[in-house]
Amino acid sequence: MGLIKEFKEFAMRGNVIDLAVGVIIGGAFGKIVNSLVTDIILPPVGVLIGGVKFSDLSYELKAKVFDEAGKVSKEAVTLNYGNFIQMIFEFLIIAFSVFMMIKIMNKATTLRKKQEAEAVPEVVAEPAPTKEEVLLSEIRDILKQK
Repeated sequence: MGLIKEFKEFAMRGNVIDLAVGVIIGGAFGKIVNSLVTDIILPPVGVLIGGVKFSDLSYELKAKVFDEAGKVSKEAVTLNYGNFIQMIFEFLIIAFSVFMMIKIMNKATTLRKKQEAEAVPEVVAEPAPTKEEVLLSEIRDILKQK
């Protein structure tokens, strides 16, 4: 029973739940970026390079093999570099988005710290007494005793 209890405590920790939420939101964000790249960015780029669809870009390493009836018995072996280019675009967009999000978070943190510093005046500690002040205090205390 101790193992189950430990697992429950681990699973219900704030960090684990935050991580789970982050993974779910990250997956949804990945789908949005995939659609942005596939449906919005790459079609105009494809038109600029001659009406080519990126997912169709490939290099044939081995041709299709046909049987006597003219049907394909073995598919062609291709190097699909168009899909690779698409993944690079997706990565760059995600990386830039994360960079901008971190930049905004750092700016907000800096502003918050600055506002907190301005709102709370610093408590200045009194300086330690000088040797003369200490000596005079001792003399005063001795005179009070007499």
